[in-house]
Amino acid sequence: MNAPDKPLTATLPAEPRLTSLSHGGGCGCKIAPGVLSEILKGTAAAAVPKELLVGIETADDAAVYQLNDEQALVATTDFFMPIVDDPYDFGRIAATNAISDVYAMGGRPILALALVGMPINVLSTTTIGRILEGGSAVCRDAGIPVAGGHTIDSVEAIYGLVALGLVHPKRVKRNADARPGDVLVLGKPLGVGVMSAALKKGELDGAGYARMIATTTKLNTPGPELAELPGVHAITDVTGFGLAGHALEMARGARSEVQIDWRAVPQLPGVRSLAAQGFVTGASARNWAGYGADVALPAGFAAEDRALLTDPQTSGGLLVACEASAADAVLGVFARHGFAEAAVVGRVAAASAPRLVVAA
Repeated sequence: MNAPDKPLTATLPAEPRLTSLSHGGGCGCKIAPGVLSEILKGTAAAAVPKELLVGIETADDAAVYQLNDEQALVATTDFFMPIVDDPYDFGRIAATNAISDVYAMGGRPILALALVGMPINVLSTTTIGRILEGGSAVCRDAGIPVAGGHTIDSVEAIYGLVALGLVHPKRVKRNADARPGDVLVLGKPLGVGVMSAALKKGELDGAGYARMIATTTKLNTPGPELAELPGVHAITDVTGFGLAGHALEMARGARSEVQIDWRAVPQLPGVRSLAAQGFVTGASARNWAGYGADVALPAGFAAEDRALLTDPQTSGGLLVACEASAADAVLGVFARHGFAEAAVVGRVAAASAPRLVVAA
């Protein structure tokens, strides 16, 4: 979707860049995986109702609660600080990212609630309004209303959604159900975090920015159709922990080894060069520190490749584990939804301990 012409009053001349108001942008704001695990280790519910099909046990994308024999409710929330300076684009990216978790469970979104924290003494009401307009535009594309929300006065600009959806209980796709012998299909190319780092330093050109916006505002609509394919076992979306982190979540859930063929992984044009120039996020290093002990890299694996492997993806692609015989059907679904760069990037293998192995 192309953004409408921006009115001349969209921002005030004295207003700061949105990205200057945040200590980190997009999914790069996530708490590091190791720290998050420590925080959450004592939070498991004492009693889990049988209707709760998916909770916090496997760090999945959303909670799923069975309503009846035909319907389960998918519930998730996601919000973050600005990854771009254009308020309308920021709203679009944040909304696309939040709704993605419903698609990743195989669900169809039904409504959203807005979560808004803004420094109202710094940003104009026009700018804040444009952020919300961007989010509403994406919700319209997804066919859902923004039915309410909550606002606070915040030091940093924060925007996101609570997203709700429905899925048949037998079509819920957890991140933990991959099986040895499955192949892995990735729906979007990597490199959003690298691009955001270059943008923040004024080194991302117009063409690069256009590619970044195109991928981060592309809704992961293949999810429900993929969930209906009999050969699809697990789905997740690649976001703040990078491809390595979310592949490891699959490996741990399946108690298996995930193998990634690095040469097959799609990347946004130019991002490897940007990474080699040092345009990487702090989240990339935090990700590696959190889970690098469970990742085997090939000899001579370049620093820029490791940065892309751990690169936090804001509104990243779906990662699908399916039978090898179903790979063509999975790629066909992605193609019908306009994901031309979707590719088979690896496989799942039996192992004595969960880990990620990267081959180059």
